[in-house]
Order: sequence, then C-alpha cells, then structure tokens
Amino acid sequence: MIKHLLKMVWNRKRTNFFIILEIFISFLVLFAVIMSGVYYTDNYRQPLGFNYEQIWDVNIHQQGNNTRADKSGPLVSAKQVFLAVQEFDEVAGLAGIGHAPYGGSRSTGAVTVNGREILYGFNRATDSFKDVLGLEVRRGRWFSPEDDAANYRPVVINQKFSREVFGDEDPLGKLLGDSPPAPRRAPEGPREREMRVIGVISDFRQHGEFAAPENFLFERQSVNLPQDRPPAELLIKVRPGTTAAFEEKLGRRLQTLAQDWSFEIEPLSNMRESSFKAHLAPLLAAGLVAGFLIIMVALGLTGVLWQNVTQRTQEIGLRRAAGATTQKIHTQILGELLVIASFGLLTGVLVIVQFPLLDLIGFISSKVYLYSLLLSLALIYLLTMICGLYPSRLATKVQPAEALHYE
Repeated sequence: MIKHLLKMVWNRKRTNFFIILEIFISFLVLFAVIMSGVYYTDNYRQPLGFNYEQIWDVNIHQQGNNTRADKSGPLVSAKQVFLAVQEFDEVAGLAGIGHAPYGGSRSTGAVTVNGREILYGFNRATDSFKDVLGLEVRRGRWFSPEDDAANYRPVVINQKFSREVFGDEDPLGKLLGDSPPAPRRAPEGPREREMRVIGVISDFRQHGEFAAPENFLFERQSVNLPQDRPPAELLIKVRPGTTAAFEEKLGRRLQTLAQDWSFEIEPLSNMRESSFKAHLAPLLAAGLVAGFLIIMVALGLTGVLWQNVTQRTQEIGLRRAAGATTQKIHTQILGELLVIASFGLLTGVLVIVQFPLLDLIGFISSKVYLYSLLLSLALIYLLTMICGLYPSRLATKVQPAEALHYE
C-alpha cells in the first residue's frame, strides 16, 4: 500500500512539489510561533520569586548630582527621602533597589568556576527589600546592619545560581568563583572585595513571568554607608485601599525634599501589564501571520486536491469498476496527501533539528523544544487531513460508468 502511494505521489511530482514546499514553509513558521508560545507558557508556570501586589515603584533621576565628586550631598538626600516616605500612613514598607522588577534595565556579571564562565544577573537592594517584596530565604539570611563592618562583599544568590556553582554543597560562607569576580560594570569601593555568600533565596525572575529562570545575585545597598551610591529606585509597599491620590501627594513631598531630582511613580502592577504587552505583542503578530499563512495553505491544498480528483475521474472510475470500495478510494486519496505532507514535514524537521545541534537557541530547554515540535507536527497533519476530507469524499462519489465516457 505504501509503495503504491509513493508511486502515485511520484507520478505527480511536479504538482506535489509545490504542495510540499507550502507545507514545509508553513511548518517552519508554525513551529517558531508554537515554540515561542510553549516557551512563554512554561516560564509563566514557574515561580516568580517575589510579590508585586500593593507595590509602587519610584524611579529616581538624579540629574543634579551625577557629576558631583562628593557624594555626601545625594547620600543625605536619599536618607531624607527614606525618612519622609516612611512618615506616610499609607506606607507599609520601603526598600531601595538598583533596577525595579518588570523594568527594562538589567545588569549582568560573570564568575569563573573550575575554568568555566558562569553568567548571572545582579541587582543591589537594601536590607528591607526581602520583606517588602516577600522573598523566601531558603538558606542563611538576608542583608542586615551586621554587614556594615564586613571585610568582604556579602551577596545573596538564588537557588539556580547556587546549584550552578556549588552543586549540592552548602554555599553559605563560601567565596563566589575561583577568583575575586566583579560585575560587568566599573567596581566602586567595597565592590572590589571578594564576594561571599550569606544567603540563598528562591529562584528570582526580575523581568517577570515570561522571562526564563536565570542565575541571580543580590548585593547589599545601604543609605548609611558613605561609599554607597543612593538607590536608583524605591519600592513602596502600600497598605490595602490606597488610592491613586496618594501618588500625587507622595510626588509633591519627594520633589520638595530633592528639588534637583525628578521622580516617576508607578504601581508595579502597571509595570507588569506593560511587560506582558511587550512580550506578547510580537507573539500575537507572528501568530496572525502564521494564521493567515495556514489559511492560505489550507485553501491551496483543498483546491489542488479538488482539481486532482477531478482530473483523475477516469482512473478512479476504473478502480471502482475493478472492485475498489468507496472506503479504499477514500483511504487512497488521504494516504497520498499524508505522504505528501510527510515529505514536507520531514524536510522541515531536518532543518529544525539543526538549531539545537548548533546551539543557536540554547535558552530553549529540550522539553519545550520537543513539545513544540510534536505539537507543530500534529497540527500540520490535522490541517492536512481536514483539507483532504472533502476532495476524498468527492472521489468516492465517482461511479464506474464514468470511466467509460470520460474525456
């Protein structure tokens, strides 16, 4: 049966080539869209690592102080801002941070472990950050005033980073890396010291639900140490029932304290929505393109098969006269279509498997890649079967007598 189907497909190789090409292109586009969707879905299902509800972000622009050699001025302003914000009844907690969650900014670094470079994302946070965002400390502790006198750089890492560097060993009290590492920014003051792990938190995804889990590290941020820069952003945990009117009141108070600074206040939930749109908009656009392409392919397949059946009326009639049942005719037409689709899909699979072999998409896990591949294959085969239902049914209506007077 298979040999006969292959022969029938080969006899119409010129017509079938264009169908195979359409299926091949559709499969590649569909796979790209589905892989993105499965990737985002898999990321979304994983723990975020922090709480964003009832959290407001205050982005501080320190235009007037960026060129000062003496940092005592901005440091004093940062202390005043911290004290002033905590005076509001609507404020349940306050923390400083280098880059707020869901923001577009990020900092990266690298450590060398047994000759292997391990990349990580990092941020700077104050002692109160853990309680404000509800981080879960799995081992050790978070930053505290006892770190003021430390002769090393205390850091807190997430579980993924801990497994990557230390495996199953306890990382507490150990240096991070083979040699004193430094983030990929110019180090300042105490940041040149060796980094020592004082705590491990749950996996933390700063860039939101759709971001992949990554190695992450927190350094301590303080408004009390003269060598530390003031926080670039503030995270305020507001009490339930706080209205948008508090934003205007808070902004006026902050502007009064630091007149040469500017402040942008936005709930973290709004930043989350913006992050969702930034991630999903390209995926939706690609999905629309893929959808239109699939519809065009479906219409093309149906038309070609319909014409194919019409041109083969004499052949089908002769088969009916020779004793072929309607079920066999139906199976033959669908079988030929499945063979044609298999050629296009096989070519597509051969192209797709090259990406992980060449390590071009290393951020995609093998599980996501395999699920996306299987789902894409299933959808294309399903589309092919649907497109072949009517033409194959049309072929079963050909009567044996039609083969005798067909021109």
